[in-house]
Amino acid sequence: MQQNYPQKSDISYILKQAFFYWSKTLGYQIMYSLIYLSVLITVWFLFAEHYGILNDYLKTVEMVNSGSTYAQAQEVLVSNPNYITFSWITIGTFIFLYPLNLGLLKMYRKTDLGEKINVHDLFAGYMGVNFFIYISYYVFWFMVFLYMAPTVILAGLWIALTVFTAPLMFFMNRKIFETFRYNIRVWRNFFPAMLVGLLVAAVFKYAGMLTIIGLPFTMAFPTAMIYALYSSLFKEHEEVQ
Repeated sequence: MQQNYPQKSDISYILKQAFFYWSKTLGYQIMYSLIYLSVLITVWFLFAEHYGILNDYLKTVEMVNSGSTYAQAQEVLVSNPNYITFSWITIGTFIFLYPLNLGLLKMYRKTDLGEKINVHDLFAGYMGVNFFIYISYYVFWFMVFLYMAPTVILAGLWIALTVFTAPLMFFMNRKIFETFRYNIRVWRNFFPAMLVGLLVAAVFKYAGMLTIIGLPFTMAFPTAMIYALYSSLFKEHEEVQ
């Protein structure tokens, strides 16, 4: 794979493409959001109640409202002997849901090719060996992220270093560590486009979160932005998907 220095690297074109992919697949993106949120919320409430975390959480809310610090309230949750188990179950749920993002990438590619999209495409990341590949990748990604999260800056660098890892693996069959140099090269050569694109994606997604009702519409937009950046800034020489 070689770096592409296209006429399509201007920010306005990339933003236009991201919103194009988002609007063309909006119904499936709402489906993605509803599946993701319903599974996550169901697992969270089921095990939170089972392990007594839900009652502890309600206590922490009362403590904060009564003037206690967040750290003091957090101690109530951590003191529950099942808190660690519950945390790992929550993390496991995030990991299990990750392959849904590959389904969105496949839909955006089929949109480029003018092919018909169907519900089956949304689960492309769960089909055959894909499931094991991307679950393994996200386990690795999440463990590194958890280790770096307290530093904030290192966590941000880790996200930047892997922003195109999934599409590079999915479309170009690249190995995880092999993708790092491509991510670095793109950041070095197209920093303004990358920064603006990802900031717009974050603002658009979290604007939906603030309105709550808008979240199903905006939750998957960052994936559309990543694909728009990927398809504009990279040139593929060997398609495998």
